Amino acid sequence: MGRSHECDWPPGVEALLAVTEPKIPTDGTSYEIDRRIKAIVAEALSVYRVDAGALRDLRPDVIVTQTQCEVCAVSLTDVEEALADWTDDAPTVVALAPDSLADVWADVRKVAAALDAAERGDALVESLRNRMRRVEERAATLDPRPTVVCVEWIDPLMAAGNWMPELVEKAGGHDVFGVAGEHSPWLEWEAVVEADPDVVFVSPCGFDLERTRSEMSGLSSRPEWADLRAVRRGRVALADGVAFFNRPGPRLVESLEILAEILHPEAFDYGWRGGGWEPL
Repeated sequence: MGRSHECDWPPGVEALLAVTEPKIPTDGTSYEIDRRIKAIVAEALSVYRVDAGALRDLRPDVIVTQTQCEVCAVSLTDVEEALADWTDDAPTVVALAPDSLADVWADVRKVAAALDAAERGDALVESLRNRMRRVEERAATLDPRPTVVCVEWIDPLMAAGNWMPELVEKAGGHDVFGVAGEHSPWLEWEAVVEADPDVVFVSPCGFDLERTRSEMSGLSSRPEWADLRAVRRGRVALADGVAFFNRPGPRLVESLEILAEILHPEAFDYGWRGGGWEPL
């Protein structure tokens, strides 16, 4: 019946009414966006606004929100405040908190249960896990396993955490900085230079491939960038983070396929190059 301002999948969902909006401009560089977010959070304010009136007009039975990251998307607190004066027929609120792949599968089942579709949820999870298993089993036979730095924000620099280290492992690589199940850590450039990874993978949170490409000067202009092993060997990959890697949903299977193509191009080709990712 309705969606958040960021919901754009599957195609056609954009026709639904958006009942949320950010309180800050989302254009500009990575650095500018980071400064705006930190300024509003420092005042103990939410980054997002929920249109309580529009939400009430829709009269939903179920609202899906999240508690994983309050600066990435509308939070449970935002939704609860919008529902504060509802005294009758309050909707069921399903709050998701995915920090790992296991959490993602549990959340799929949680949503399905709230929609009285538990069997369909179980079937979907089993299908997704089987697809991932096929990639993982093939990748496990390949050597060597390249070291990978996954960049989730360019300025200031942040590595990818949560489900990303698991995806890298399943795709046949070794994530240098991310820790499975833990939030994305801030990263010092000097640590990247010291690690000198085989692959640099860049998928900034909320950025598509075009915007990621436009931000790359924030990395490529850094001292010693040209000396990194990944740069010298042409193994820097840019990806559509907002479509695949930043959102903990069913398309994480496609994310794994993309990583497998990048890390082991001799063994995997799912046709994602040029769409889901591209070499720098």
